[in-house]
Amino acid sequence: MTHPLMFTEDDFGLAEVRRICLALPGATETISFGRPWFRVKTAFAVFGGGTSGPERRMFPSGLIVHPDADTRLALLQDPRFFVPAYMGPSGWMGLDLLAAPVDWQEVAELVDESYRNTAPRRLVAQLDERAGRAASG
Repeated sequence: MTHPLMFTEDDFGLAEVRRICLALPGATETISFGRPWFRVKTAFAVFGGGTSGPERRMFPSGLIVHPDADTRLALLQDPRFFVPAYMGPSGWMGLDLLAAPVDWQEVAELVDESYRNTAPRRLVAQLDERAGRAASG
């Protein structure tokens, strides 16, 4: 049984998230559990999500990433962020893109950190190589 689609192409932020994620080395997009997942060997970002428990909320224009532990602690203090169902216990965090005006540089930095925490070393090395070329050129 396939999962129903839980997004549309015109959802706020999807085009920008897609552009940021697919610019990373080896990144691909798949549809899993009805949502866009951005992955290399494993996922590094998911568009859309929600929370679980008695105060369950859905964030159709949310972005789920896997930040560093210290970044996660800071994000827990920010009301734009939420602990996503299923992935939250493993350190993942969600950003509600509709909660405030979006700083797309911040989003790119969160995606970059998540990518670095999940991608194979050779792909992270390619990313660093790109950044080195951009800085020197």
